Amino acid sequence: MRSSLCILATLLLLLSLPVFAEEQFRAALPGYRYEFPRDHFNHPDFQTEWWYYTGNVRSADGHRFGFELTFFRQAVDRDPMKTSVWEVRDLYLAHLGLSDLSGSAFYHTQRINRAGPGIAGVSQTSAAIWNGNWRIDWTGNEQELRAIDSRFQLILALHSEKPPIIHGENGVSQKAAGPGRASHYISLTRLATKGTIVLGGKQFDVTGLAWMDHEFFTHQLEADQTGWDWLSLQLDDQTELMLFRIRRKDGLIDSWSAGTFVDAHGAATHLRASDFTLKPLGDTWKSPVTTAQYPVRWQISVPRLGIELEGRTQLPSQELTGGSKLTPNYWEGSIDLTGRKTNTPLTGSGYLEMTGYDRPVDMGR
Repeated sequence: MRSSLCILATLLLLLSLPVFAEEQFRAALPGYRYEFPRDHFNHPDFQTEWWYYTGNVRSADGHRFGFELTFFRQAVDRDPMKTSVWEVRDLYLAHLGLSDLSGSAFYHTQRINRAGPGIAGVSQTSAAIWNGNWRIDWTGNEQELRAIDSRFQLILALHSEKPPIIHGENGVSQKAAGPGRASHYISLTRLATKGTIVLGGKQFDVTGLAWMDHEFFTHQLEADQTGWDWLSLQLDDQTELMLFRIRRKDGLIDSWSAGTFVDAHGAATHLRASDFTLKPLGDTWKSPVTTAQYPVRWQISVPRLGIELEGRTQLPSQELTGGSKLTPNYWEGSIDLTGRKTNTPLTGSGYLEMTGYDRPVDMGR
C-alpha cells in the first residue's frame, strides 16, 4: 500500500500525456509464479510498478536517522512505431527523504524523468534501478543504495538477512473485490544496513535496518476507498510485521485490509483484517502546509500472535508535499515501537505511511 499510484496519476494529468487503457496491460491475478532475481526488476506488461526503500539507522555516537528512497514506473505509451530513445514510453518518478531524528529536521525532494539514453530505468541485465544519480545496484543478496541531493547524501550497503516475502494469498495482495483489484507484492523485510550519511557538511557512519517493498499491478483501489495507513515493523526478536488498513468514504475500515507476519526464520503468515487492529491513540500533528491532522501515535494489536505494540514517532513533521493543489500529499516517517509479545517485552522500529488525510485520494475515476 503505497502513495505513489495517486501521485503518478496526477503527474500524467499535469503533463497531459496519454494513458493506455487498463485492458492493454496484464492484471495481477492469482497463481502468478514468482522467480528471483527476475521479479526484483522490471515488469513492463503491468501498468504501474514501484520499489520502496525505508530504514532506520544510527551513528556510533547515537545520532539517529530515518530514510526513504523510492522509485516508480508508470506506463504511458506502448506504440511500437515510436522507436526514439526520447519517446516517453514510461514515466520514472523518484522520492528521496531524510529524517534527522536527533536534529528534529526533515528533508525531502522528488524528480521525474523519461528513460531517454539511460537517464532512468530498471534493468535485470545491469542489476540496477536508477533515476539520475539516485540508484540501487544489486550483487546477489547485496545491494548498494546511493542518493545525492544538494543538502545531503546517502551511500548505504544493504544485505538481505531473509528471503523475499510474498504478501497476500495465492500470489496476490488483494485490495478490493474482483479480479485484478490486486498487486503482486514482494518485500525484503530485514536488510542489514551500513554506510554513510552526509548532512550539513558532516559525515555520519551509520548502521541499522532497512525494508524494501516492490509492487507491480494494473489496478488496485476502488473509488469508495479514500486512503490508507501502512506500517512496516522490524522487531527486536528478529520478526517483522507489514500491516495496512484501507479507509472508506463511509468511515469504515475496508475488509480488504491485510498484513503479513514474518517469523525469525523468514516464514510468512498472511493476516486478514479480522486478525489485527490499528487504532490512533489521540496524538496528532497538524501540517502547516496542508492543514491535515495526522495521528502520530498508534496502538497495534495482533491477538492471534499475542502482539500488543504502541508505535510513535520522534519527529512528527515527516509529511511529503507536492507543492500543488493537484498533487497528493502524504505522511511517511520513522516510528519507534514498544510493547509485548505474550508475556515478553518487545521493542523495535519501523515506518508509517498515511494518505488521504488532507483530502480523499483521487484515483482518477
